[in-house]
Amino acid sequence: MKPFKFKFLWLTAVLLPAAILWAAPPGAVPADQLAKTNLHYSVFILPANAEEGRDPFFPKSNRPYETTLAAPTNSVEATALTLKGFSGTPDHRLVIINNHTFAAGDEGDVITEQGRIHVRCVEIRPHSVVIEVSGKYHELTSPDNP
Repeated sequence: MKPFKFKFLWLTAVLLPAAILWAAPPGAVPADQLAKTNLHYSVFILPANAEEGRDPFFPKSNRPYETTLAAPTNSVEATALTLKGFSGTPDHRLVIINNHTFAAGDEGDVITEQGRIHVRCVEIRPHSVVIEVSGKYHELTSPDNP
């Protein structure tokens, strides 16, 4: 004779799914009732100060009350960029700006003494290069031809 434990597990495995299917047959809710259902969306409002609310996980934190940061302005000037030289073949010219190599159309971050600056190489000319920094175009001339 099998122990009671195995009988209980067998009954649970067989009868429980049958009971669930019998209690909630598919299509139990008519389509017109589903259309009338009001959907509720969660709305999260960041508090402006500690009286309006606190972070439940870090109640002593001031992070929720800090003002949103403005878009970072690129304080690095294009004058910090220097054209070190040219390289590559005549049909595929490359320029070296502050020890970073660019081809026409390339983008990248260049490290200067003032900080990091994002540069896009627009056009490589015979003795200069046209770059775009923060939406403004600048022309850097070769150190050999000022």
